[in-house]
Amino acid sequence: MNLQNNEQTELLREILKWTKFAGMNQVKSVLETELKADVDKLVYQKSDGTHGIVELAKLAVVSNATIDRMWDAWQRMGLGEKIPVRGGSRFQRSFDLEDFGINVPETKVENVKKSKEEIEGSE
Repeated sequence: MNLQNNEQTELLREILKWTKFAGMNQVKSVLETELKADVDKLVYQKSDGTHGIVELAKLAVVSNATIDRMWDAWQRMGLGEKIPVRGGSRFQRSFDLEDFGINVPETKVENVKKSKEEIEGSE
């Protein structure tokens, strides 16, 4: 019986591999259509379930309400799901943009820091 379970597991893995492969182009197309702006890509990529709205809003230099609206829209499209955390919920993306060759911009905070360092370095 154990041998049969192993064969079924291997078959399911093979089916999963081909299903993922078959859907890659459709997923990439949806991601590119829905995440046009750099801020969208940044927030989506950082929405891995470990970052809350307040942290992402500061990182992307947008309002908390903007992040909440993004999360709601992405959840409706099936690009991720809200997961419960103490004190509320967070969004967890379903896809890693880098797996699809989609460049993720640096955070706005990093850009500000870089600009400041460049200015100070040129003095």
